Amino acid sequence: MKVKNSLKSLKGRHRGNRVIRRKGRVYVINKSNPRFKARQG
Repeated sequence: MKVKNSLKSLKGRHRGNRVIRRKGRVYVINKSNPRFKARQG
């Protein structure tokens, strides 16, 4: 999992990416290609 300042650019790299908020943190998750996992905060 990568920790990034901006997840918006990461979201556009694969069409399966989803931006999700959990417990005050913002995550990018991708069930079809898990190497795009990232978090912010």
